[in-house]
Amino acid sequence: MKESISLMEIFGTFFKINAVTFGGGYTIVPVIRDEFMKKRGLIDEEEMLSLVALAQSGPGAMAISTSLLTGYRLRGWKGALTALLASVLPCLLIISVLFYFYDAFSNNFWVKSALLGMGGVISAVLVLTVYDMGKAALKKHKIFSLILMIGAFVASFFFQVHTIIIILTLALLGFATFTLVDEGKVK
Repeated sequence: MKESISLMEIFGTFFKINAVTFGGGYTIVPVIRDEFMKKRGLIDEEEMLSLVALAQSGPGAMAISTSLLTGYRLRGWKGALTALLASVLPCLLIISVLFYFYDAFSNNFWVKSALLGMGGVISAVLVLTVYDMGKAALKKHKIFSLILMIGAFVASFFFQVHTIIIILTLALLGFATFTLVDEGKVK
């Protein structure tokens, strides 16, 4: 485990990320990825994919789970608790302010316009996140990963299979494949 980042840096970074990233878990992934993988080099691409996969498969908000798991990867349980606190605090502060000023904001033209604009930006960020993660997943086991991606898309889009069932099925399939078969034989 790399100790080249202090708990204070973890707190400040996750506080900043969670204070300005709107749109949920998938919009926070590229920001965490850029900060800890590209900028600081503390996490490699395969680890980042694993952290995101774990965060997706667990219950609760993905942004919080991703932050918690990244903090754990960086500094163990102290890093996890620090990242968790830094991730939750901005949300609590922002929601508290919005609650206090709800009546003034709820019918404000500028606030409504800003929220509508953010919807488009969030959609673009989600598309880029899916593209980047898909590209990274296809690097190691191209055929296997592509079959899983297409299968998940078909199950969800055409057959409306619940996301939890898709995640659990693919997790079991991946576990079985890499437990029973030598990883070098999976294409």
